[in-house]
Amino acid sequence: MCTYLKVVTSWESPGDGIQFRRAGPREKVYFKGEEVNACIVTCGGLCPGLNTVIREIVCGLWNQYGVRNIIGIEDGYRGFYSRNTLELNPKVVNDIHKRGGTMLGTSRGGHDTAKIVDSIQDRGINQVYIIGGDGTQRGAAAIYEEIRKRGMKVAVVGIPKTIDNDIAVIDRSFGFTTAVEEAQRAISAAHTEAESTENGIGLVKLMGRYSGYIAMYATLASRDVDLCLIPEVPFYLEGEGGINEFVLKRLKENGHMVIVVAEGAGQELLGIEKNTSTRDASGNQLLHDVGLWLSAKLKEHFCATKGEGLNLKYIDPTYMIRAIPSNGSDNVYCTLLAQSGIHGAMAGYTGYTVGPINGRHAYIPIWRVTEKQNQVNIADRMWARLLSSTHQPAFIKPHKDDNEPQQRASD
Repeated sequence: MCTYLKVVTSWESPGDGIQFRRAGPREKVYFKGEEVNACIVTCGGLCPGLNTVIREIVCGLWNQYGVRNIIGIEDGYRGFYSRNTLELNPKVVNDIHKRGGTMLGTSRGGHDTAKIVDSIQDRGINQVYIIGGDGTQRGAAAIYEEIRKRGMKVAVVGIPKTIDNDIAVIDRSFGFTTAVEEAQRAISAAHTEAESTENGIGLVKLMGRYSGYIAMYATLASRDVDLCLIPEVPFYLEGEGGINEFVLKRLKENGHMVIVVAEGAGQELLGIEKNTSTRDASGNQLLHDVGLWLSAKLKEHFCATKGEGLNLKYIDPTYMIRAIPSNGSDNVYCTLLAQSGIHGAMAGYTGYTVGPINGRHAYIPIWRVTEKQNQVNIADRMWARLLSSTHQPAFIKPHKDDNEPQQRASD
């Protein structure tokens, strides 16, 4: 990784890597404080730290640049054209970082580029701060392109948000460390329930639609987990090296066990195709409850094999985790993201999102964070550490025909 005066380099690609402009205050600014009409909007699901980002954008604009016209757009993207605005100042946002959720409200969908840009134009807004995940950032990119097409002098700033830590390019997303910390409480409760009864299993379902970062890190942090299932690692129930065999073995050894499963794991076993048209308002694939499915399968197999019941407790702490206030680490991180965002907007940059790359905050073209999703690399040391901690199977099915893998690869 190389860092120049105001350039951050990411070694994701061959050659000299991808270079991004270093985030931070500039010697010269494009906007004068009294000229700025800023707005802030939060979209998508809840995530610890949303209120902290809102607070720091408001306080940063107000105290560092003398901006006095700041409004909040209520209820996500649709709030631009269907709701009244909320005037924001340091007094209004003073202690919102102590609360979970978002003071502005949020929603999925509702993105109508033309209506949103019409509203921005009619209100005389010249700085737009958009806080949300990859779907929201795709919407921000569309807003930026429409504003550019109309020749409007408006800075469009994206603040990437996803509790799953699946935003590409950046090192991590805010709310993730808080989620891991809170997930440990659910795992601890599952462990207590499991060890307090014969043939006890504590099953915890955590967030992770496409990426298993929360499940993986919470498993490593708790040290109470015997089996961790994530979307990046296909698994199977029956046969040698399958879940059923491992569960029976662990119960025989210890009398109890804890399983953590990410919500997106094993969807192919539930008959869900990746290209399904069943999606929510944000365009996310609707998932079946893998936790309930796995619970039923384990009970069924245990009863058929042992002729007795399985004491399984299923815990789904999803909404508890995402609705809590951010912890100290995430609060500091949210502050850095917000300040990086406002420095760029005041300098006249637009069409960018902010985040750390190799530990250094940078301005990243919005479209880059929507190109792909950040997923757990199962060839990485962190996954190897998890396998070492849980002693779970790798879920590699033995092939009857040694040539079969080569034949598949050649296809």
